[in-house]
Amino acid sequence: MHPILGHMRRLGMYLVAWIPLAAILLYLLASPGGMSLAQALVMILPLCLVYAFMCLSAWYSCRGVPLGNSSFQRLALTHLLAAVVISGVWVAIGKGLATLLAGIDVFRGLGRNFSQALPLLFVSGVLIYLLAVALHYVLLSVEQSQQAEKRVIEARVLARDSELKALKAQVNPHFLFNSLNSISALTSIDAGRAREMCILLADFLRKTLGLGEKTVIPLREELALVRSFLSVEKVRFGARLTVEEKIAADALEYAVPPLLLQPLVENAVAHGISNLTEGGWIRLEVRNRENGGTDLSPGDSAAPGELVIEVENNFDPEMPRRRGTGVGLANVRQRLAARYGERARFDVRAEGERFLVTLALPAEKTEGAA
Repeated sequence: MHPILGHMRRLGMYLVAWIPLAAILLYLLASPGGMSLAQALVMILPLCLVYAFMCLSAWYSCRGVPLGNSSFQRLALTHLLAAVVISGVWVAIGKGLATLLAGIDVFRGLGRNFSQALPLLFVSGVLIYLLAVALHYVLLSVEQSQQAEKRVIEARVLARDSELKALKAQVNPHFLFNSLNSISALTSIDAGRAREMCILLADFLRKTLGLGEKTVIPLREELALVRSFLSVEKVRFGARLTVEEKIAADALEYAVPPLLLQPLVENAVAHGISNLTEGGWIRLEVRNRENGGTDLSPGDSAAPGELVIEVENNFDPEMPRRRGTGVGLANVRQRLAARYGERARFDVRAEGERFLVTLALPAEKTEGAA
């Protein structure tokens, strides 16, 4: 659709811009043109309104002859020819209007006076049409710029979504590999526990089936997945694995990417508790400071409006790093960067026998949450 006709505001501004042009034409017809002010006024008002819409046809010739892909000769010939034709039609309309009005006593002689002003009106029509051509080239340039910007944004969104899906697809296979190894080890030690672990693993995988197309889920659902995962690991470690939770109740409906916490908890189990003969602990804490709460931990610099998640565990600092260490952490870091950019922060600290991962992401409610 025409960029001016498709927007009432633009059409109104375009017609307002014709007021000074009409004033100039009124002066030319009433002074050099030899017409009286009343005659010039009765002719110019309808003619300017008609020509304003006739000049909108320049949009189609401008699109047919793009400024950057056409030679100067083609541009000049196309638009000059169009200007001559459009102006000629306009003058013919004016001649017919003058002849019609000349039959009224008040405007007697208008036809003769208008005929004397025809060359002046024709030249003015050509110049005005060429001005309309310049205006439409500007509009085309703006439209192309907006379309290019829109394509860039769409490409970024598609790339981000593809990256998120690829990173999310790494989570389950990584966990499944570790779980199957655990089940394999248990089958030769305790077949009953291995069977229980298989059932719990199947339950966890069932819960993750519906997450493939979701970009975010409520925190309460993510915590349910974490607890399901930990139930699998508790079969393996028994009393050696202790979990402590401190979850703010008002944070449960906030949105988080699915399977965001599971890799962190898995990392705490695989590279922390599994290396400790006497077992260890995992602490999971979630704080919501949407309203600028003051429950700050030492060294915590999260701003109001953030959801702060901490996963902490003890580990043996003297144990050599196992193969695959850092895959889950890197996955979470990349997913946060892909979805939130600089609005999210990811911090990893190892102090003595404590390993702490802190996430701070925008506190956004899921759809339908109060």
